Amino acid sequence: MRQHDRSQHTLFGMGGGSASLFGDGGGGGNGGHLMLYELNSLVRDAIELTLPGDYWVEAELSEVRERGGHCYMELVQKDIDGNSLVARASAKCWRSVWQTARPQFEKVTGQSLHAGMQVLLRVHAQFHESYGFSWIVTGIDPTFTLGDMARKRQEVIKRLKAEGVFELNKELPLSPFAQRIAVISSDTAAGYGDFCNQLDTNSFGFAFSVTLFQAVMQGERTERSVIAALDAINADAEKFDCVVIIRGGGAVSDLSAFDSLALAENVANFPLPVITGIGHERDESVVDMVAHTRAKTPTAAAALLIDNLKRTLDRIEAARQSMAGLVTRRMDFERMRLERVAGRVPVLFSLVKTRQDARLDSLSAKIQTAVRVRLDACGHRLERLSSALRPLAARRVTAENHRLELLAQRVAAADPANLLRRGYSITLHDGRAVRSADDLKQGDVIETRFGKGSVKSEVVS
Repeated sequence: MRQHDRSQHTLFGMGGGSASLFGDGGGGGNGGHLMLYELNSLVRDAIELTLPGDYWVEAELSEVRERGGHCYMELVQKDIDGNSLVARASAKCWRSVWQTARPQFEKVTGQSLHAGMQVLLRVHAQFHESYGFSWIVTGIDPTFTLGDMARKRQEVIKRLKAEGVFELNKELPLSPFAQRIAVISSDTAAGYGDFCNQLDTNSFGFAFSVTLFQAVMQGERTERSVIAALDAINADAEKFDCVVIIRGGGAVSDLSAFDSLALAENVANFPLPVITGIGHERDESVVDMVAHTRAKTPTAAAALLIDNLKRTLDRIEAARQSMAGLVTRRMDFERMRLERVAGRVPVLFSLVKTRQDARLDSLSAKIQTAVRVRLDACGHRLERLSSALRPLAARRVTAENHRLELLAQRVAAADPANLLRRGYSITLHDGRAVRSADDLKQGDVIETRFGKGSVKSEVVS
């Protein structure tokens, strides 16, 4: 990129030698004037001759943008008061350098290049016939940007990360209904007034409960005062949804307390989400980094809380509308379904009735047939049984008559009259046969029957 033809350098080498380039009073080969490309080529050669090397330049970044792997910067220098520009220039860092310089810078500083940052760049001048002049960046000194204060801050960040608390507060969920706000600020701070006014006048009519915990927000007492306020909130943590730390912008030195390790640890470990609004957009403190959410200003912190409730309201409204739509669609669907069913009922009933009537007729015919078949089978069976019973009954009657004759013979043989006629007698007492003399006692009257006649006698002993 920097290898150019040096054949024209001698034109500017000696005192006013360059004047001969324009002829005597303007009479050159082109009528005493130069084409723009020729003039720009002379300027390029002049710059490369007079500024041949690299230079370290201190400047403030007013704009940084990446495109196509390259980085384009706008450099400015302000006066002592910081109000007016005294110098401005464009700078470019080509991809070949930027791919190495950027990660190195971010590794050392812990942040990317951004507007408002003071940087120390190694540059060389370049003038292109088509694109004009710019400084080409060949190196960036991250230690300059870091500085003593930044190095200390980086040490705090590194320690918080080593302790595993750097992202701790960010992991806490911010309640979608966050309305009970604990605010750490000075009661006289304009930022606190702006914060409260923004909440009170929100266009949605949301109601917030704000409790102020006063603290010194500037000077040596800031760290101790803010920690004390956090302790007071922690004692009644169940009464609040989140904490907001408010302070207006100011010089970086005024914000140094918010880079302290003790305060950052308290915020990182706090049991409630912490929202910070303690500086302008370009002032990011360590407390900002470890807080749940960082807002640019106190007003932005209030807007964040309002937006949080608005998102909740939108979700509720969306859910309501979705539910209403689902119910409406379901009711329409069921209404149409009922209408279709109602329209089909008469036809279905007629079909079912016809089918059932036919089924009943079929079943009736089947039952009648089955009954006739059953009756015929039973009739045949009864006939067979009747035919079989007649000989069986006759044989049974004959057998029983024979049995009766035998029993009659046995009864006749056992008749007492026959025994009496054969010379035996029977003694009766009270109409019963006496089988043993032990059954009688003195004075009993007994009757003795013989084959012919009977006698009565009294027991004497």
